[in-house]
Amino acid sequence: MALAMALTWVLLAGYGFFIFRVVRKTTPLKVSASEFFGGQSQRGQAPGLWLLVSSAAISWIFAKSIDNAASLGNAFGITGGIGYAIYYLSFVTAAIALYFIRTRGGYQSIPEFLVSKYGKVCARLFLVAIAIRLLNEVWSNTKVFSLYFGAEGSAGYWIAVFLVTAFTVYYSLLGGLRSSLLTDQAQMILAAVLLVVILVTLGPGLVDQGLPVVDQETSLAGLTFCGLAFVQVFSYPFHDPVMTDRAFITSPRVMFKGFILAGLVSGGFIFLFSFVGLYALANGVEGQPTLVVPALFGLPMLLVFNAIMLTSAGSTLDSTFSSVAKLGARDWNNRQGSPTEQQAHRGRWWMVAIALLGNLPLFSLYLGDRVGPAIIQATTISGTMVMGLAPIFLLAFIRRAGSLSFHLAFWPGLTFGVLRVVESALSTEIFPAWMSIGSGKYALDLGVNVYGLLICVGGYLLGAAIQQTKPEKVTQTKTVRS
Repeated sequence: MALAMALTWVLLAGYGFFIFRVVRKTTPLKVSASEFFGGQSQRGQAPGLWLLVSSAAISWIFAKSIDNAASLGNAFGITGGIGYAIYYLSFVTAAIALYFIRTRGGYQSIPEFLVSKYGKVCARLFLVAIAIRLLNEVWSNTKVFSLYFGAEGSAGYWIAVFLVTAFTVYYSLLGGLRSSLLTDQAQMILAAVLLVVILVTLGPGLVDQGLPVVDQETSLAGLTFCGLAFVQVFSYPFHDPVMTDRAFITSPRVMFKGFILAGLVSGGFIFLFSFVGLYALANGVEGQPTLVVPALFGLPMLLVFNAIMLTSAGSTLDSTFSSVAKLGARDWNNRQGSPTEQQAHRGRWWMVAIALLGNLPLFSLYLGDRVGPAIIQATTISGTMVMGLAPIFLLAFIRRAGSLSFHLAFWPGLTFGVLRVVESALSTEIFPAWMSIGSGKYALDLGVNVYGLLICVGGYLLGAAIQQTKPEKVTQTKTVRS
């Protein structure tokens, strides 16, 4: 046990050295504001297609998603892995919507689009929502990988939280989005190699046992989860600036191709990783798959799992920090045009702030069995809460839709999501059973999302219809080449 823990810390040191070498080799000690916010090279060139693909893909293969994929595969069989992979169709939704926003409107960022279409108040409501999402990204990823260094609340756990957060902040401060893109490329290659090692190790056992067969009730519950994932992909991508920030750093055509490929790569990765849960299910192994399955194969496999969690968490954290820097220094006040060194300086302070604030929810474990989980639940902006973003972005071509349409879509979705969080956290009944669609633990979630999305779309269209009776506001848009 002592040897395993010692080697785990050696692995952390090795990972840090590897990323440090990548940063020192690719990132100058002083980057320009355009490199810091836009990921441009020192020569002012935009990121290429495969740099965009690798960065977008690994940024969505975060530690929590890997853990979820394995758990869902274990819970529902093959449909669990398929269901979680469906979420990666979000790249397709984002690619289509943001391509038209850029080419038909000529917008340089989502805040610019929102201010032009719906007004400054609506844009800032959106930014508050994604700020909470970014806060959630920090603690949820640091918590997952730190559990490999000790039980929750132990000294090893907290040391790992501090070291990885501090190290990621360090190289993010140096290069911002440019550092994130270049380290993402290295992390994507490393994660792919580690996944191959895992599949080669688990493959013979799965071939011998065959894919686990679940009972009909469990299968239907898995299909219900698939339905929930499909409904949420119409809104889910728009509240993740880690994804959407990357939609504006290349030409629209490169972005479109890159997002489609990134969706295929990351979705395929997540589906294949769900086989860890399938292995546990086929062999009757109980417990959290990403912890118990590697233990079956001894220390080497435990280190491989640890490495892949570190890689995925690190890639998401540095992307989160660069998105927070842009949100605080440029997006909040809708700063357009070339970024300035003053904005880059302000963005670095935002990185430090989110690193500190983002880990505060981890201390909720000291607040009791009910209060702690309730706080964790409250910090999570779920796909349900942001369902109203679907019409806000996908129906934006309706000319008469304005701020009223935004509010009549945004607030019902947020209300449904908050009520669902309260219902889960306090174990109380708010939504009636007749709203459930399908079966299993996600049936009510699917029903709430289907009915809620219909209400949000209806509210958006109602707002446009009301606006139809008023004089049209003339807005200017500019078109750009794809």
